[in-house]
Amino acid sequence: MTDHYIGLMSGTSMDGIDAVVASFDETGVNIVATHERPYADTLRHALLKAVATPVDQPLDNIGSLDRQVGECFRDAATEILEKCGIAASKIRAIGSHGQTVRHQPDAVTPYTLQIGNPDLIAAGTGITTIADFRSADIAAGGQGAPLVPPFHQWLFGSAGTHRAILNIGGIANITVLKFDGSPVIGFDTGPGNTLLDRWVHKYRKEPFDCNGNWAASGTCIDDLLKQLMSFGYFGLPPPKSTGLEDFNLEWLQSYNVSSYDPADIQATLSELTAKSVSDAIKRFAPDTAELFVCGGGAHNKDILLRLARLLPGTMIDTTEVVGLHPDWVEATAFAWLAMRTMSGQTGNLPSVTGARREIVLGTIHSP
Repeated sequence: MTDHYIGLMSGTSMDGIDAVVASFDETGVNIVATHERPYADTLRHALLKAVATPVDQPLDNIGSLDRQVGECFRDAATEILEKCGIAASKIRAIGSHGQTVRHQPDAVTPYTLQIGNPDLIAAGTGITTIADFRSADIAAGGQGAPLVPPFHQWLFGSAGTHRAILNIGGIANITVLKFDGSPVIGFDTGPGNTLLDRWVHKYRKEPFDCNGNWAASGTCIDDLLKQLMSFGYFGLPPPKSTGLEDFNLEWLQSYNVSSYDPADIQATLSELTAKSVSDAIKRFAPDTAELFVCGGGAHNKDILLRLARLLPGTMIDTTEVVGLHPDWVEATAFAWLAMRTMSGQTGNLPSVTGARREIVLGTIHSP
């Protein structure tokens, strides 16, 4: 009998939950169903505020958000089961990433915090739920991120050519897969959609820049781009990870951007995403022949065109051409990590996160 798993993911864009029902075997992944559950506007705004102003958040507020996010994750799992007609008893486990509200792996006291009460998910669905995947890696001295490279290696590796997988969510991260047996490397390259989303919302009240059309209408400000690219994170070697703690509107506005045309700022932010990715590839994976893109940014035509210009010798496409639609890679990865945890198998790659050793990830919550 084939085991099925649910993967639940909400990233730094904080727009809602991606859910998949999937099974895995030696031939790859079988996606049974997919589902999107957006956050209510009030919850999304509360989460964004919590991330933007962490020192102003009372403990009661974080506790309340933990409950509300947990209810949303529970409902996403329930809804996808109803959608595909599979009974909860047929699901071996749920892998819930939760919602990151703080990620500080390089602090004096390193930690990461994902909310979305997993006991609530387990109790509400009747399914064993695995959560808090990142803390074990940080406890082992790692960055706790990115965690999807082992899944990328399992699904997209061994292709006979050097390739990379680029996830453009709120933050962009890359996995370098070499066919010669070299260790996998992976790291956050910098901002993905987060600055673009927040800038377009600030000036046009839109949740995101559809197809990158607004960015394409502007002109990149070269001097500003150079200033942004001088930010210390971009020069760090991997292993490294980042988040909204580094890349946010306050950070952007510290560069005195108010004197520029907003569309030109959007174009510059799009170029920042593309250039930080291309620079990382040129520096750490110069022999990359194929780049496959996933995440929401895979639909941003402007970013993809900029990447093609900056990486003229690299074939660029989405992960759909190698077996998995770009919208569902991360949620599927957490279903896969749940499978690994339930089987007592390790889920991190020390060559990616910098952890001292491979370790089984996540905490298991019984219904």
